[in-house]
Amino acid sequence: MMLIGLLSLLVWLGMLVFRDGFWLARDTDAGMAPAPAHWPSVTAVVPARDEAAVIGQAIGSLIAQDYPGAFRIVLVDDGSSDGTAQIARGAAARLGSDRLTVIAGSPPPAGWTGKLWAMRNGIEQAGTAPDYLWLTDADIAHRPDTLRSLVARSEAEGLVLNSLMAELLCSTFAEKALIPAFVFFFQMLYPFARVNRPAAKMAAAAGGCMLVRRQALTDAGGVAMIADAIIDDCAMGATMKRQGPIRLSLTRRSASIRPYGGWREVGMMIARSAYAQLGYSPWLLIGTLIGMGLVYIAPPLLALFGHGGAQLAGAAAWLAMAVCFQPMLRFYRRSPLWGLALPLIGMFYAGATWFSAWRHWQGRGGMWKGRAQARMQQ
Repeated sequence: MMLIGLLSLLVWLGMLVFRDGFWLARDTDAGMAPAPAHWPSVTAVVPARDEAAVIGQAIGSLIAQDYPGAFRIVLVDDGSSDGTAQIARGAAARLGSDRLTVIAGSPPPAGWTGKLWAMRNGIEQAGTAPDYLWLTDADIAHRPDTLRSLVARSEAEGLVLNSLMAELLCSTFAEKALIPAFVFFFQMLYPFARVNRPAAKMAAAAGGCMLVRRQALTDAGGVAMIADAIIDDCAMGATMKRQGPIRLSLTRRSASIRPYGGWREVGMMIARSAYAQLGYSPWLLIGTLIGMGLVYIAPPLLALFGHGGAQLAGAAAWLAMAVCFQPMLRFYRRSPLWGLALPLIGMFYAGATWFSAWRHWQGRGGMWKGRAQARMQQ
């Protein structure tokens, strides 16, 4: 027991000291970079499939951008059956804007996920005119200065990709319990400071908001290079970092407006990509589940039921993980006491990871809007 407690404690101390300060949540997009001498042209590409509940607000936020340069919006209606395209056109009409173009997407061919194929349709529609492509999701709303901030930072730092991790909706009890941890675990896997370091190999992005230099994406081979990626944003980050510097930041400028719902719905969101993150490897799955047991479950069990040094080590590890979680809890305006619940949250994520693998083995991996997109990865 003592050995397990010490291992758990060493892992969390290592996280605190040696993981590029991921837990500090300090990589934000606060502040506006100096305005460029010339504002480059931008086209936003929005893939949308059955987004009637949120598309009006999302498109409205794009139309309302105070961007000084040329700016267009392309919405790709990816086989929606709920009037998504009509609602988007209605939002543009109410705002008196001619920025929006709506096109009908075609069914994805073999080897492509639905979202990336729709994105490709939108990029083709944008053509070679824009200097930048703003790849944003249909369930993200942006403050009016978001695009101006993204472009100013990209021009000032010569970025080929500038991505913002949108503030996720956190209203229901399940969302309050699980969503801050979702971003926390993402930063644990991909410390933003390391992602943003040009010399580091690590790369990632957040798919809800990605500003991409168009020519750099073309030079990289376009989205065809990541056509079958379930975790398409991180695949995009890796592809673009080979072309030049990238940046990934937390933000309040962009926010998710889609409710995630209850425990089942959030669990399904996690399960959609968890096994893909492990490369569909049963051995990595087993190792991950054992590791999560050691890191998240052992400390509170030892703290509550252990004795002597094992109990002290378990309590110290539990305290260390609670401390790690505090900055993200502050970002999401949650009580510090949620830090003590991280072991239970970790157990939920472990269960969702197992469920992700099980669904993949059943041929239903990467399920999204009626498409089992991971079947091609068998």
